[in-house]
Amino acid sequence: MPAKNTLKSTHLATVDDASWDRFKAAQASKLATLAPPWLVWPVVAGIGHAAHTLWGTGPGAAWSAIGLTLGTGVLSGVTWLVSHTRGMLGRGSATVTTFATGMWVTSCSVAGIGQPVVTWFFLAGGVTVCTGWNIRTVIRAKVGLSGVTDPLAFLFDQGKESTGLDGARMATVKAGERKIEAAMALPAGQKTVGDVQKKTEHIEGAMGLPPGTLSVAADTDRADRAKVTLSDPRIMRAPIPWPGPSRPGASIAEPVRPGVWQDGDDVADTIPGSHRQFMGKTGSGKSIGGAWDYLAEIITRHDVAVFAADITKGEQTLGPLRPALHRFETTKQGVRSLINDVEAQLKPRTDWLSARGYVNWEPGCGLAYWVLWLEEFPDIGDALGDKGMETFLRLLKAVRSAGGTIVMSLQRSDWTQMPTIARGQLANMCFGVANSHDAAFGLSEAQEDAGARPELWGSSQPGMAYLDAPGIPIERIAMPLRTFAWLDASGKPDTAAIAAHAAQWPAGSKSVDEFTAAITAHATVATGARPVGEPGPTDDAEEDADGGWSAADDLTTEDPDPTMTADIDDPIEDDPDDEEWEFTRPEPTMTAAEARQALRDRIAAWAEEGREDFTTADLSEVWTGAGLSRQWAQNQIRRLREQGVLGYDDEAQRHLLLAVSDAA
Repeated sequence: MPAKNTLKSTHLATVDDASWDRFKAAQASKLATLAPPWLVWPVVAGIGHAAHTLWGTGPGAAWSAIGLTLGTGVLSGVTWLVSHTRGMLGRGSATVTTFATGMWVTSCSVAGIGQPVVTWFFLAGGVTVCTGWNIRTVIRAKVGLSGVTDPLAFLFDQGKESTGLDGARMATVKAGERKIEAAMALPAGQKTVGDVQKKTEHIEGAMGLPPGTLSVAADTDRADRAKVTLSDPRIMRAPIPWPGPSRPGASIAEPVRPGVWQDGDDVADTIPGSHRQFMGKTGSGKSIGGAWDYLAEIITRHDVAVFAADITKGEQTLGPLRPALHRFETTKQGVRSLINDVEAQLKPRTDWLSARGYVNWEPGCGLAYWVLWLEEFPDIGDALGDKGMETFLRLLKAVRSAGGTIVMSLQRSDWTQMPTIARGQLANMCFGVANSHDAAFGLSEAQEDAGARPELWGSSQPGMAYLDAPGIPIERIAMPLRTFAWLDASGKPDTAAIAAHAAQWPAGSKSVDEFTAAITAHATVATGARPVGEPGPTDDAEEDADGGWSAADDLTTEDPDPTMTADIDDPIEDDPDDEEWEFTRPEPTMTAAEARQALRDRIAAWAEEGREDFTTADLSEVWTGAGLSRQWAQNQIRRLREQGVLGYDDEAQRHLLLAVSDAA
């Protein structure tokens, strides 16, 4: 069933049954809220008549009049003082009512209730005062900022004091089948939108709503107001079938539709102009939901080419989409060659655009837009090596204006898995995570401030995510969405369905420019592919250059006798004076990538413990355990200093943990 039909058949339940029962009960007893003034009215008459009976004759009348007049003045003054928190109208009404009631009782105590003037003032004045208070009660309880009867305002008013938001008001702006849009007015100078965002869980609890109902965003026109969207998170618990491509044959410049927001609206995400980070724990749906849904949309656009790589899971995730991909690499050599080939075409491509008057890629410019999709990015980063990563980071910075988007998918985007300089340039799509600490790596600061909580899902609700990217309205960045589900009848990922869809949009059927064709031409070339940033052909050479041991790593002194030379193949003669001595370098027990990760994990652990500095010797356990050298560790530390992760105190001669504590 299409997603929209499914959603339409599900009525929006913004408030649970208990909350609505409370509201209905309040409506049924609304006469009781109007009754107090009318019940007090005859009591006032009784007080006036009693005063006249006790003191209305003789000298007592004068003293009664004086005493009641003074009492009326005191009570009026007290009323004015204690009602200072109300508006001028409310404060004035309460004070005038107190004064008028006291003066009538004073007059009645002297003249008696039977006097025509006293009786007339009692009837006419009483009806006016009681009706006036009824009008104020109705408006205050039922009319909000929108000017209509508002059950939402009623529920908010019931619990706002317990959440520390007394003085705030909420009112419905627009009520639909799947969501309610509301405005919240804050007490000027006392509360901010940030205060409300931090209290969304408390507000939901006070209003009797399910967790995740409220989404709060700032009103860009008024600092003392917030935009609030209420939707039912329970309708997102069931998978939503993929409804088909939203704009087949259109330009990639038009938004793609990877899923549905919690309020029932389609997600509209514009790809060009930004890079993406997809983050979530295993089972959260970032591959089957995120990758499949985005790529299923992207491949249907006429002016886009997709290059992809997954050296960890190989064909498992992206393999079914291979017919629609212009290039797909599953080996270390392949991904190095892919990055290198894309980077090699970058400058010719930008020169081509500039020669035709384009500052950035535009639809219709004559070039296919590039989408570079990298699954399990940490493994790809390790395969690239340090020099290859430098090339990749240059590509990340420049490819947007040339017409390209890079998507990096991973489980945890801390500094050991994602270069800090890269993460700062990525839009965020965060799926379920293990805890709030992990969530900080997958959310933008604005999403965190707005109360996004992906740790609520973990892997229990695959496909649930938050999205903060250019073009996404600010009020939606902390609103949950659910990507479409590609599931077969048994509830398992339907690889046959995604493969059949990809076959309908083969990459070979698209006409591409010369730069794209040059990258596509090298597809699936594994042997002889040149590593990124290096002329050498093999994986082993790249690993040695990146971090494995070599003689050059340990050689730090000048050659004492340049005249003495030897080739690598020359035989080594034994020293006749020391025939029993033999030197054997320990065999490495880890690959270069594993050793590098172990070193970074150790530094990250120190940062989490609050440690501020260390020496190279403190890492000896790591390099000796890996069968490597101190010089290798110093090279790794130097690279981390170049990346801004570490610093160095020359006086104390200790390495400083700088960006580690922020990024870890």
